[in-house]
Amino acid sequence: MQFDRAQEELTQSLEMARSIDHKRYIALVSSILARMYQVRHEFDKGVTELERAISIQRNINDEEGLAYSYVLFGKLFYSKQNYDRAIKYFDLAADYFEKHDNEEQLGLIDLNKAILYMNVPDKRDLANNLMDNARVRLKESNNNYELSRWHYYKARIHMLEGDYAEAEKVAKGALGIAQGDGFIGMTMYSYGMLSDIAELRNNPQQALEYLKKANAVRDEVFDMNKEALASETNERLGVDALKSTVDELTIQNAEQERTLKVNKLTTILSVALITILSLLTLSLYKNNNLRARANELLQKKNSELTLAKENAEKASMAKAQFLSTITHELRTPLYAVTGLTHLLLEESPTESQKEHLNSLKFSGEYLLSLINNILDLNKLEANKVEVVNSTFNLEKRISDVLIALKNSADEKKTKLHFKFDESIPKKLIGDPLKVSQILINLIGNSIKFTEDGDIWINVKKIKQQDKNVYLQFEIKDNGEGISKEKQKAIFENFTQGSTQINRKFGGTGLGLSIVKNLLSLLDSEVELESELGEGSQFTFDLKFEAPEGEIVEKPVAPSIDESKLTNDIMIDKRILVVEDNKINQMITRKILEKNKVICDVADNGSIAVEKVKNNHFDLILMDIHMPGISGIEATIQIRKFNEEIPIIALTAVTLDESLDEFYLNGFNDIIPKPYKTEEFFHKINKYLAARETTV
Repeated sequence: MQFDRAQEELTQSLEMARSIDHKRYIALVSSILARMYQVRHEFDKGVTELERAISIQRNINDEEGLAYSYVLFGKLFYSKQNYDRAIKYFDLAADYFEKHDNEEQLGLIDLNKAILYMNVPDKRDLANNLMDNARVRLKESNNNYELSRWHYYKARIHMLEGDYAEAEKVAKGALGIAQGDGFIGMTMYSYGMLSDIAELRNNPQQALEYLKKANAVRDEVFDMNKEALASETNERLGVDALKSTVDELTIQNAEQERTLKVNKLTTILSVALITILSLLTLSLYKNNNLRARANELLQKKNSELTLAKENAEKASMAKAQFLSTITHELRTPLYAVTGLTHLLLEESPTESQKEHLNSLKFSGEYLLSLINNILDLNKLEANKVEVVNSTFNLEKRISDVLIALKNSADEKKTKLHFKFDESIPKKLIGDPLKVSQILINLIGNSIKFTEDGDIWINVKKIKQQDKNVYLQFEIKDNGEGISKEKQKAIFENFTQGSTQINRKFGGTGLGLSIVKNLLSLLDSEVELESELGEGSQFTFDLKFEAPEGEIVEKPVAPSIDESKLTNDIMIDKRILVVEDNKINQMITRKILEKNKVICDVADNGSIAVEKVKNNHFDLILMDIHMPGISGIEATIQIRKFNEEIPIIALTAVTLDESLDEFYLNGFNDIIPKPYKTEEFFHKINKYLAARETTV
């Protein structure tokens, strides 16, 4: 009941923090909720709350809050027995505390890592060393609760090593601190440990006495959980500050109400006085009534407008959620359509059948393009897209985009010409993914409306000021062109140059809208120059940073000339397909076996891990959502004993703001389903070729 009441109070605090839009306190209350869920062993709920807190803390650059959240994340993953991730988050917190010379918090991190390693036999020496480091760092600490924890777990290590006399001595130290400061839970655990030690030392009478004392305080523990949680979070994270802010706002509100009452009384007295002094009182009274009715009507209209605004926001959120859900659900059946179409085209159909299958293939690819565009636009309009800066080679990034679009250009008999200013630094700091999306949409748009023509892609440096590099991008074609009256509307959703163009070339009219939104996110805008029948030119400017010195990037794989890759490299290669959907299994397997691949299938992640342990494979195609362990968890387990094998996520999940979670957990690349077979083979061939080079 105490926990339920505490959770209710925390929920109310979260609502108050949201009502005043105080980001730091929203993150704070989420962290407290996460801590409470950890105590209640509801670890998944704790992770969810903590992810919300960390997301806000990153946005507001609250480094101190992040450090404490990382510590709690480490404890949560330790509770879930995910020791590798626990250590990772403890180390992230340690980085912050080392930077600020916070010896006490570094000591607590050493203590938590020692507790983690003490249960791993071959890591016990490391646990002992960390315990010693923690003791040194905590020597000036007044945090008696953590000091009692240190004695308790140090005694546990002595027990595991068989040194029962020393274990009893240290355990009594833990008990003394716990009793002195009224730590009931730690007192109970210390009595329990002393009982275990007495039993191991063949002293059953003393063991029984300690056990009775442990049971005597056990019933008090649960009543203290709420107070202990409130005390710890008040001390560490400052819940009192949130209450103080809310109280202050309440006082201000009451003061305003008192002021309004005084003003109202003054008005009434004034009207009474004027009534006595003048015959104009009646006229004034009527005017006041009219004004009051007008105010009442105005308030009513304001309430209606507020309600309408809230309903519109709810409708917008519902639309965004619906679009995200329905487009995701369309991917799985669409994968079957495109995959089976590809297989049928490979089986020597008649000319009539081939014509129908090509139409089906075109429709599937068109539908996939529509789904992807709607997802991109939906994320942009919902403000779910963030700028993620990293160091990259811009010239290579654009070359990769042109390689990906070359087949489409060849089908249109259109030539691509690329000119890159040699004075531009080799390495730049910016968002490479957003740059790629903008160029893919603009160049893809030019290819679509240019047949048997030319497209020029020019990048030049405008100026460079200190670290800032200003570049101009120009995409020019000699295709259909856009009429003057349509040039402003062309960047709106679902808009195209004309009805005739829509009938001739198809498309949704979303590509240029996505370009406009992405450039707005990067503090830029696109300019268009075009004449109907004479082609179009799109121009935009972007600002990048030049990194200090030459950054040497560690290559993921040896350099491969991707333009020369062929499907011959797949012959006799062993590929494992991890997929629980039988139709998807059959499609992927047949596509691979058509190219003489030796293909094996695993129905879930557990089977995949065992097969990789006992067999040799050249590459793994891994689904994400499966019964049992997920594809991410299976990849984590495989990486523990095999770091070299390429693992590609072959999945229909919606890839939101960041792909970091996939790469951090061991994936080499991602192929979203459904896919174009050219992209599918290109990525498989690239990693097979890279692996042959390293063998």
